[in-house]
Amino acid sequence: MNLKPYTFYILVALAVLLYFGGRYLYFMPKYGDGEQAPDFTDELLDGSVFSLSDLRGSYVLLDFWGSWCGPCRSENPEIVDLFNRYNKRQLNGAEGFVVVNIGIEMNEQSWKRAIARDGLDWPYHIGQFDRFASPIPKAYGVRELPTKFLIDPEGEIITVNPSIQEVEAVLSGNS
Repeated sequence: MNLKPYTFYILVALAVLLYFGGRYLYFMPKYGDGEQAPDFTDELLDGSVFSLSDLRGSYVLLDFWGSWCGPCRSENPEIVDLFNRYNKRQLNGAEGFVVVNIGIEMNEQSWKRAIARDGLDWPYHIGQFDRFASPIPKAYGVRELPTKFLIDPEGEIITVNPSIQEVEAVLSGNS
């Protein structure tokens, strides 16, 4: 088979496009903007039982992260700062702002150490120790970290994978 030189380049470009397009679709979370956030119930780090629906009335940042995830850990100081600035404030008729961390983990001790070291001082920490095969990541279609969902007081997803600046714009009423 004798291919013209430009045909080879077109085939390579098509293969690259298919690879990256497929990868993008594979890693895309199951739920998007404007959809109702699936409720779940699980045990928190302190042993109490928690349901996401318990937080209706507040803005919620649902943060899928891992103690082993470099980008997650480097983002944690910004999330702590955001939480400290907006947690106790009345926001656009909402009761406040909370962060719910879902740790995609294999080692419980590493997860607990990371929470302490990074100063994640809010009560909502859930460990998922079968990593991405765990129930909550599977329910949300999470396949990469970090993945975040900003949820409004009615339980609707405002945005998926927002930057810290986008979350702050929503909370401050500047979105």
